[in-house]
Amino acid sequence: MSDWGREIRTALLVALPLTLVTGLVLGLVWLWRAPRVPLVSDGRAVLLANSEGQAAIGADGTFLLAGLLIGLPVGVVVFLLRRDGGVGVPLGVAAGALAGAWLAWRTGVWLGPGQDVAARAREAGAGVEFDAPLDLGARGVLLGLPFAAVGVHLLCQAIWGPRDPQSPPAQPPHWPAGPAPHGPDAPGLPAHGPDARGPEAPGAR
Repeated sequence: MSDWGREIRTALLVALPLTLVTGLVLGLVWLWRAPRVPLVSDGRAVLLANSEGQAAIGADGTFLLAGLLIGLPVGVVVFLLRRDGGVGVPLGVAAGALAGAWLAWRTGVWLGPGQDVAARAREAGAGVEFDAPLDLGARGVLLGLPFAAVGVHLLCQAIWGPRDPQSPPAQPPHWPAGPAPHGPDAPGLPAHGPDARGPEAPGAR
């Protein structure tokens, strides 16, 4: 298997379970903690029971905060389980967390109050409050979970991840020694010729 094929396989192995786990956990937490928007029918139209309420914004903030809090341990857990490095792991974390955020949004909408507001208003009756469908007003809050998960994972990888072995320091070039010099100017060799005779013995002349 090529390097790219191995990285893609690693990314899929990380992304698929991460999508399911984070999607279900975040969706249930959002459904549990998100504030409800009360509606009321006057018999002709459906209106906000509290026109000055901030419940709709609170639902977006709850999703964002829950995504950030869940993403922090997700990044650490993935790092502890997959410490082999490579680009496949962070790519899988990013893809899985983003898909998990989308799944959490759809899970909360599906399990929350019904989407048919007119039918629920008729069931409740005039003047009776009921909860509006759970939804996100700002889709940008979906990025909270992948942002936290990828950021923490890369931080752990930078601090405790595997390191490449350091190469030994470069050695200066070593030139092989050439043959010993010859000739009258060669150092350490006795000279030849008439001037190379040693001191004359007494009475040699």
